[in-house]
Amino acid sequence: MTKENVKREIYSWIKTLVFALIIVFLVRNFLFSPTVVSGESMSPTFEKDDKVLINKLSDIDRFDIVVFDAPDEDSFYIKRVIGLPGDTIEVKDDILYINGEAMEEPYLEESKKSNNLNFNFTADFTLQELTGEVSVPEDSIFVLGDNRINSKDSRFFGFIANEAIIGEVKFRYFPFSDMGVPK
Repeated sequence: MTKENVKREIYSWIKTLVFALIIVFLVRNFLFSPTVVSGESMSPTFEKDDKVLINKLSDIDRFDIVVFDAPDEDSFYIKRVIGLPGDTIEVKDDILYINGEAMEEPYLEESKKSNNLNFNFTADFTLQELTGEVSVPEDSIFVLGDNRINSKDSRFFGFIANEAIIGEVKFRYFPFSDMGVPK
């Protein structure tokens, strides 16, 4: 191999490596990002140290699981979207009502059974009692943790502004035994 061929080969490898790094940077910052779950507020859906991928371009719907900048500390939280703009929200006798309609919450069943509680898993509240608002404001969401007994969520810090949302959890990749799309 001539000296010129070696230079071309090295240059080709450098271009490929730089291109790959740019792609990784763009994907991580604008499309998908890995994150680690901390705390117990989403148990049993997610446990502490679960590793998940979030999609930063998802349209957020009711019952999606989102990651957002924590409003009360320099961190982020992972919670389930309960209320969208314009929604009224109430919990009465452990039943979630959105816009006056009772909602099923199958993701809570395991926790309710395993806790054998002598009280409601989710304490009664109305949106107005918690926030002073009748409905979720535009450009905001209302979130709750799946572990309602041990979750710092919209019941404590209010609505989450859309611009605070980092993305929607799309996939758990660790632990391997629980790998897959969250429910």
